[in-house]
Amino acid sequence: MLSLLFSFSACPVLSISKNHLLLLQKPIALARTPHCHPSTTTAMSINLQSHAYARNPIRSKTPKPSEPLSLNSALETLKTQLLETTHQPNSPNFKVLPFRKGRPLASSSSTGDAVGPNWHLGWIGLADCKLFLANCGIDLSYDSLVYLGSESAVDALYWAVDVAGEANLVPEVGGKKFCFVELRTLMVATDWDDQRAMGELAIAGHARALLQWHRTSRYCGHCGGNTVPMEAGRRKQCVNELCKKRTYPRIDTVVIMLVIDKENERVLLSRQSRFVPRMWSCLAGFIEPGESLEEAVRRETWEETGIEVGEVVYHSSQPWPVGPSSLPCQLMVGFFAYAKSPEININKEELEDAQWHSREGVKKALMVAEYKKAQQTAAAKVTQMCKGVEKGQSLSADFNVESEELAPMFFPGPFAIAHHLISSWAFQDSVNGFQSQHKRANASMSNL
Repeated sequence: MLSLLFSFSACPVLSISKNHLLLLQKPIALARTPHCHPSTTTAMSINLQSHAYARNPIRSKTPKPSEPLSLNSALETLKTQLLETTHQPNSPNFKVLPFRKGRPLASSSSTGDAVGPNWHLGWIGLADCKLFLANCGIDLSYDSLVYLGSESAVDALYWAVDVAGEANLVPEVGGKKFCFVELRTLMVATDWDDQRAMGELAIAGHARALLQWHRTSRYCGHCGGNTVPMEAGRRKQCVNELCKKRTYPRIDTVVIMLVIDKENERVLLSRQSRFVPRMWSCLAGFIEPGESLEEAVRRETWEETGIEVGEVVYHSSQPWPVGPSSLPCQLMVGFFAYAKSPEININKEELEDAQWHSREGVKKALMVAEYKKAQQTAAAKVTQMCKGVEKGQSLSADFNVESEELAPMFFPGPFAIAHHLISSWAFQDSVNGFQSQHKRANASMSNL
């Protein structure tokens, strides 16, 4: 059995109070999908137009036969202009996003209102990019440039580059302070009601996944020869003339499921040893070769908890580019799984604990968790990091209730698909019936 190599335990959490509902009652646009019925929406069921890391606004499409040459030409032009001291007229509008050790360059601005500071990706124009490289003493490998996409409205080509160096703080560029920030921190700091911020998070996730793939695919899996980037980093090819095998970025597929005991109105939640105290989440695991998604849901549930699953219903999917460096990106495919047996037999090699939780208990935990406050605090921390203060300080804190007592349990935040699986079940309208709504989901595979 393949154990799950990612977790949400690095996500920061903060103190909580009865004012949580007020923090979350700002309406968020809803996608009309089968798993989110408009009449059953509540303030606590935070439904997004898309999951975190989805709906990249500049993601490039698969090129037509004539396009690889134009991509290669654009890359050569970018390399040439980074080396030249003068700007060439009529050159493309290049925007470059540097990464260091998987961290994108970011800046932060304070709005001066109750929403708090906002982070922005550290896009650098060609002139500023030269200054940035010179001031930071960055050893740039031009093979580490990858094409991200284009935006016709501003006639811009977007690139990411993996840069060397150890320093975390970088000089000012164009009067702004920049810092390389962990993508998980930016994920928590993103205001999920801000489509611009959600779009930039998706761009950063796509870029990190591509750059990490380049780092882990330096050698040909067929003959062991070196590989070199082709088509502006969209694929790699073996340099061995007798091989020349092409490789493309691939993702690992993960099923994540909320196991439901519909007769007793409860769900199965689990803990892994690396989770922070009192955190519970859904079961999850990797797809095995020759296995369907539904088969993986049933197998993983049985192997980890000894519970037999019958009906499996699709919910939504989410790119997850913040896993370990050996797995640059996973696609998390979410399901509701209906239990046929209630007895739990925990596999201690996989889980620390697994328990049934009532709908009321889950609702209570969701209603006291100040996810919005966590987002605002993380955004403020990004501002401090860009100013060079409190470097290395942990963003995590314990959940408290208003009486300062520890909350009995909490779940991953709205940036994680696990949150949406749990919250959409917890706040489902009992009048319409949970099962009947999700049976209709079989006719559609649309995302949030």
